[in-house]
Amino acid sequence: MTSKRPQAGATVLISGGTRGIGRAIALRLAQDGASIAMLAKTREPHPTLPGTLDSVAAEIVAAGGWALPIQGDVRNEEDITRAVGATAAEFGRIDVVVNNASAIDLSPSTTLPAKRYDLMQDINARGTFLLSRAAVPWLRQAPDPRILTLSPPLNLDPRWLGAHVGYTVSKYSMTLVTLGLAAELRPLGIAASCLWPRTTIATAAVEKVVGGPALMARSRAPEIMADAAHALLTSPAAEVSGRTFIDEDVLRSRGVDDFGAYATTTDLQLDLFVDQ
Repeated sequence: MTSKRPQAGATVLISGGTRGIGRAIALRLAQDGASIAMLAKTREPHPTLPGTLDSVAAEIVAAGGWALPIQGDVRNEEDITRAVGATAAEFGRIDVVVNNASAIDLSPSTTLPAKRYDLMQDINARGTFLLSRAAVPWLRQAPDPRILTLSPPLNLDPRWLGAHVGYTVSKYSMTLVTLGLAAELRPLGIAASCLWPRTTIATAAVEKVVGGPALMARSRAPEIMADAAHALLTSPAAEVSGRTFIDEDVLRSRGVDDFGAYATTTDLQLDLFVDQ
């Protein structure tokens, strides 16, 4: 499903987006009339996971946005190049890149298969670098260009450095790439920042990989990350570029003090890399 709308409103290119936080961000930005291009793998329905490129594209249009679903893999540089080209051809611009796609495996180093290590580095670190870089020629033409990466603050406490090293390296690499791009691209007027949840978020990864239904019950809804992403992307670039943010802190800075709409419990689980 496509809905062509060149040169009107912000155009966002997001990796992933068929479920979870990526989908929530896409739908939140669609409420502002944004054009959303999604680079993701899922075109056919998954037997156990909800959401496909086409189903979320329909939701984006229903929410008030314009949608361009692009099937591809962020690990594949040719797919990234094709996605950037298709987005620019369809909408005439790229204003925002959201690095959302991510793989997770919390196995300790001694049991983590090399293929799983490589998968996390390829999607998380390499994908963030390649997608952001590929979009730079278009971002530099935008009036308020942004890169937003869903990655954590660089918490060097041994508690985190010693936990699931393969995953930690991949997520910290996403942050380092983004902070590095913020410094490198500042002369071009391109802002880059990172966003991470204070608590676990009720996503398929949390349910199926991290903690099951019990942890899902102690997690906030993905919409808190979507609202925080929207707040960052509408904040002055000079105030946010080159920084890492926690979703709750972002919203509190915007005057939000009631987070009950995002969770059904107060017994919330802090997310990885976040200290009390």
